[in-house]
Amino acid sequence: MDNKTLTRGFRKYRDVATRVEPARTDPLEVDLRQNFEKLKEIFSNTPDLINRRFILKADNRQALLAYLEGLSDKSSINRDILTPLKQGTAEINGINDFPATIGEFHQLTDWGQVEHMLFAGYSILFIDGEKVAYACGSQGWPQRAIEDPQLETSLKGAHQGFVETGGANVALIRRYIPNRELKIKQFTIGARSQTKLSILYLSDVANIQTLNVLEERLSKLDVDAVINTGELAELIEDSPFSPFPQFILTERPDAASSQILQGKFVIVVDRSPSALVGPVNFISFFQSVDDYSTRWTIATFIRMLRLLAFFIAILLPAIYISVVSFHFEVIPMKLLSTIGQSRAKVPFPPYMEAVFMELTLEMLREAGVRLPAPVGQTVGIVGGIVIGQAIVQAGLISNIMVVVVAFTAIASFILPNYDMGAAVRLVRFAMMLFASLFGFVGIVVGLMTLIAHLLSLKSLGVPYSTPFGPVRFRDWKDTMVRIPIWLMKNRPTSSNAQQDTRQGDTGHPREDERH
Repeated sequence: MDNKTLTRGFRKYRDVATRVEPARTDPLEVDLRQNFEKLKEIFSNTPDLINRRFILKADNRQALLAYLEGLSDKSSINRDILTPLKQGTAEINGINDFPATIGEFHQLTDWGQVEHMLFAGYSILFIDGEKVAYACGSQGWPQRAIEDPQLETSLKGAHQGFVETGGANVALIRRYIPNRELKIKQFTIGARSQTKLSILYLSDVANIQTLNVLEERLSKLDVDAVINTGELAELIEDSPFSPFPQFILTERPDAASSQILQGKFVIVVDRSPSALVGPVNFISFFQSVDDYSTRWTIATFIRMLRLLAFFIAILLPAIYISVVSFHFEVIPMKLLSTIGQSRAKVPFPPYMEAVFMELTLEMLREAGVRLPAPVGQTVGIVGGIVIGQAIVQAGLISNIMVVVVAFTAIASFILPNYDMGAAVRLVRFAMMLFASLFGFVGIVVGLMTLIAHLLSLKSLGVPYSTPFGPVRFRDWKDTMVRIPIWLMKNRPTSSNAQQDTRQGDTGHPREDERH
């Protein structure tokens, strides 16, 4: 990173908006005292800014080292910067002959660059008599260790998850794809936060037009800050008013690497423990890392179970409302008698009963997530007792409704993607409304509306419903079913990859031995 690159980066934010103070482009002074006064003026009320004044042993000039306490590594500063400069005899002759033993240096010429590099964790060295400053790489902000992913648990997959440091997340992906074709394009988003984004892709596989679409959307963002990956997904998705997610948020480096190998793009956001994957289709949200670690027959069964759970989670309460309110003649007589006895004391119509129970379940779910783990378990137990016994004995809800809600909750828990599960819960209420108004006809209308909406969605310009609409039979081998891996010779056509083939025509080794 040379001086011109830094200057271009700062000019990008100079006139971003009147709501943000423009970057300071005042040049540095030769006199160290003036630079120190200017530094105190810019960073007023900043107690975590540390200023270390000392004498360079090589030429007895005064020097000042400034850094932000929480963003820099103190031990590295003392060992690799201060000690060589205070005890060494080599003079500072520009950026190419710097006596400090630290590995990264940048030469700065104005206060905008100084401000930017300080907030990036660098230590800034001012020397009396020089009109430039030196940024020394001493980043050392707080970070946690790499741990097992919390949301995307795996039985047979890796137990490493992304952390809040973008560089570490990129390194985790590089371990899975140690190839020179893995390219990284970096962006800086947010006039105040200046969040670093990294787009990872295979240059000889990924579609360049899709990359251009993604870069254009990122370059047009004009926001104060991007705090997490979810905010970024909402800013660049194709249909922001749709309840369905159009990017996959993953916290697993192995899952992100697998998507890159398919020709897709992964966006790593600094300070966020998850990455964005796109373009994606509807069926991608029903796939899991464990699908490729288990036998293909088991994986196929589990995928079909997930799709069945998707329809149960959306339709089961609506079917109950339709049958009880409009189409009770389709119920067998013995079951109808049981339902009638169960609902004899319930004062509410089926729709109100279902809405009340579903809202109660959603509140219990949210309480269990937000509260600490011991308290969350207590809430679950109390909620089970209230729903299972007290509310039924009080005659407010029927036993059949409790069974329906329980099946619906279990079905929604099977979905492997949290964002898709949240969308299913929202669609469920719409289907219940259609069923309460028109019965089975309302359910059919609701399904038709849902299918039409899915057909109209796109993810980075790629049809969301592919490979079912448009129909691409070749990609069906990794959708509802998961055929053996040695038969997956091509990449998904939805990725529009430059290289269609991802493995040779080798067949299964045991099959070759039989012949």
